[in-house]
Amino acid sequence: MAKICLCLTAKTIAGDLEILERNRRYVDIAELRVDCLDQDERLLIRRFPEQAGLPVILTIRRDTDGGNYAQGEASRIRLLAQGLAFAEADRRKNFAYVDLEEDLNVPSLEEAARTFGTRIIRSSHNLNGIDEDIPGKIQKLLRTGDEIVKIAVLARGSADALAMVRAARRERNLDKVFLCMGRYGVFTRILAEKLGSQITYTSAEGEPSAAPGQICPKDLVELYRFRSINADTRVFGVVGYPLNVTGSPRFFNTVFSLETAGAVYVPFPADSLKDFMALAEELDISGVSVTVPYKEAVLEYLGSMSEDVGQIRACNTITRCPQGWQGTNTDMRGFSDSLLAFAGTVHAGGGDEAGMVPPPRKSAGRAVSSLKGWKVTVIGAGGAARAAAAELYRLGARTLVLNRTLAKARSLAAPYKFRWGGLDEGGISQMEKFSDIIVQTTPAGMEGNPDRDPLERYSFSGKEIVMDLVYEPERTPFLQRAAAAGCPVLNGYDMLIRQARYQYAQFFKRDFPPTLLNRVNI
Repeated sequence: MAKICLCLTAKTIAGDLEILERNRRYVDIAELRVDCLDQDERLLIRRFPEQAGLPVILTIRRDTDGGNYAQGEASRIRLLAQGLAFAEADRRKNFAYVDLEEDLNVPSLEEAARTFGTRIIRSSHNLNGIDEDIPGKIQKLLRTGDEIVKIAVLARGSADALAMVRAARRERNLDKVFLCMGRYGVFTRILAEKLGSQITYTSAEGEPSAAPGQICPKDLVELYRFRSINADTRVFGVVGYPLNVTGSPRFFNTVFSLETAGAVYVPFPADSLKDFMALAEELDISGVSVTVPYKEAVLEYLGSMSEDVGQIRACNTITRCPQGWQGTNTDMRGFSDSLLAFAGTVHAGGGDEAGMVPPPRKSAGRAVSSLKGWKVTVIGAGGAARAAAAELYRLGARTLVLNRTLAKARSLAAPYKFRWGGLDEGGISQMEKFSDIIVQTTPAGMEGNPDRDPLERYSFSGKEIVMDLVYEPERTPFLQRAAAAGCPVLNGYDMLIRQARYQYAQFFKRDFPPTLLNRVNI
């Protein structure tokens, strides 16, 4: 089973031991990053394995490989030798592993390591993407059969991550650590066991990350249930870009934990949907939540689709079936359920002084069943807006669609005979007749998104019901302004949970268990 290795990057030995103690219950081994230690502290490394009380990797990473050591190879070799010197008969007092880069050829170091049972990790770190000839790289790294081959690359995109997975699958019988650093390779750390990697590296929460894309050990163990992942574990996930914000992994993995299901839900940031779909085949992914910007592009990969998807040409859920990928849209029901319950709460007089209405599940108000006679403005024309528009039409609302690109607003509005316009003075002026409810469907205001408020030119009267499908931050600048004017406001968190329950039903072909409704607290 793959082991969790905590990378220790403090400036002092005492600091590293304190970090280790805080995270001991989550990790199996530790990596002492000597290159991060202060100069004087480097003289104290020999006793660290005994102090740590668990297997330790000795690593002195050069700056050219993404580390901090810049004093030259001669002094680095002396430090490595010092760490391996005076080996004890009790192997627990020695370093269990030593990381030696592919171009480091010092037979005396290797002999010292093998003599006292220190296993060599022969490593290659490429900060410029994946090597074109991975089999050749492996042959260059593999000196003897008792070494672990480590290939770590800073993935430039989904294509690099896909190539790494394919390489891992080809080398099933190799003792190895294959991983991609950075956002595109987060899944390679979570699914190390699936890839046949013997070690996954992690950094402690609140400490500098030893490498981009590392996950804190607590999340690996408690959220992703890393130690339960095996060859039979079903993989689900969410694909999008940049995917800086998503609550779906916490929701689904919490559900899987409560059900003790043999499944894991993983984030897949992807800059290419084509490469991700190929990756989904390599990993035999069972189901995927599809988010911005791929809700429309994913249609070409579907073997079948629900009537709703065929109608609105947007899909947020794909499930593996014998006929290929089946596409459905759970945004529609998630949106309308959330909006109707919210409107019922407002109608019943719920809400607080700041204008934030309590979540519908905690409200005594009753959901309304129709929006006939209601006048609604939808901001945006993407996949989420398509789902919202279809449901508003079904519920009888008179609707105005506003979007920065006029052609997209017109295209979305036309099938429903909705009004449409741009996010300019002309479009904003139309809102006077469509302001019972305002629904913001774009990523504006989301963490990491430079666009903050798509309706800066609109002045809230305080009577509008305002819904923003963004849920992180809890209140976008758009919602903050609406609440300050006295409007009842709702972010997209409630919709997220509602649509995720419908996704669960698609993934597992059964309704979301009612017994879990009050237990899933994320």
